[in-house]
Formats: sequence, C-alpha cells, structure tokens
Amino acid sequence: MQTEKKKVALVTGANTGVGYQIAKSLADEGYTVYVGARNKDKGDAAVTRIGKQSKTIQLDITDSQSIDAAVRQIQSEAGYLTLLVNNAAISNAGKPGRTMEEVLGAQRASIAPIDEMKKVWETNVFGTLAVTQAFLPLLRKADSARIVTVSSALGSLTLNANPANPFRSAFDAAYGASKTALNGIFLSLAIDLESANIKVHLVSPGFTATALNNFQGTDTVEEGSREPIRVALAEDLPTGSFTGPAAYAGADNIVPW
Repeated sequence: MQTEKKKVALVTGANTGVGYQIAKSLADEGYTVYVGARNKDKGDAAVTRIGKQSKTIQLDITDSQSIDAAVRQIQSEAGYLTLLVNNAAISNAGKPGRTMEEVLGAQRASIAPIDEMKKVWETNVFGTLAVTQAFLPLLRKADSARIVTVSSALGSLTLNANPANPFRSAFDAAYGASKTALNGIFLSLAIDLESANIKVHLVSPGFTATALNNFQGTDTVEEGSREPIRVALAEDLPTGSFTGPAAYAGADNIVPW
C-alpha cells in the first residue's frame, strides 16, 4: 500500500461541460487532475484554462489502446489513482444537428435503430466499465479510493414507472436505458468492491444544458455541475449511493433506482 502525498484524479470527457467543471473544482481543491479528452488539443486548451496541477491525457473510452496508454501514463507519472470520475458519454449516434425532441423521437424502443443503440451503449455502458476495470489496479494502490460515475435520473426505473413523472416520455431505448444499465453495473461494482476500500458512487447532474441534449436543458452547466462536484469532493458518502440535485431528489439528494 502506497502512502499518498497528493490526491490524484482522472476525469473522463473533461474538456468541456460538466466534466470540465468537475476537473476544475478538483484542481482548485489541490488534486492533481488528469483531464481526459478524446482530442488532445481540446484537452490541452482545457488544461490551459484550469491551470494548477492539471494535465492532459488523451482518452477515448471506446478504444482499448487509448485506455491502456492512459493507464501507463498515470502509472508512470503518479503511481496510483485516488479518484476516477466517469463522465464521458454520448446521447445518440444518429444524424447530427437534430433537436433533442427529434433525437428522443427516433430512439423510442419500437423504432430505435439497433446499430445506433449499440454505439451509445458501447460508450455509456461498456466503455465506462472498460475504463474502470483498467484503472482498478491503480485505484487499489491508493490508501482510500473512490469511483464517481455521472449517470442520470432518466435511468431510474422507479421514476419512469410512475405515470405522474413528467419526464418519463423521454425514457428512450438508447440513452435513457443505457443509464439504467450503467446504474445496474456500477451498483454491482459497489457490491463487488465493498471489501476493497474503494467506494462507488453514481450521480445525476439534472437536466443540464450540454452537447448531450443540444444545449436544450433547463439548468446551466454551473448549476448541473453542483451535485457531481459535491459527490466528487465528498469522502464520507456510503458506497453504492445514487444522488441528484435536491430540486427533484429531495433534501437527502437520494435518487431512487
């Protein structure tokens, strides 16, 4: 077991949006932050803005070679990882430039193109788990490690089974259901790692205006980043938690599975 001199974090999809806000907040709190970005130039631009102890790391979570290279970089430079924030995700894999309503309409379970569903799930579910599995050896080297995965209340089966939920019509087979699968896998991981001193948390930003929804969300990026930042910085939350903004999750921030 290595004694940590500094907390080290990796945030995937961190060159923009919620991921960028999380990375910036971690850097402000003294973390060495690896800013994950598929495009290295965009990652470099984000690191220039964040400053402090932030570093670019090229990372495409659907590319095993990219993942392996990122593991080797952090192993070489830091030797361990205190915090992994799984933020990278996509909302669709169809024709670009569509409105959120058009995307959701095309991703209803009765008509969703299977190849497009597979691409979304490849990133949101399998890619996220692949990154996590790859970095577990470095997380195990930390004195106390955490995995924070950005999910969505849209993936909650309890909420979507309630006819009174005004957002249930947005529960599509590609993005929404991918978050349900993500929740299930990472709850399974929390159980798996209970004896490993590695906590696992899922967190919903809320309906945030980002590229995921063609910037049609009701909350600003700053507003939507508050709960993910809180969870990323908190070290006393129970493992296996699923939380969201108090505006819909309530005072305890707990989102039902």
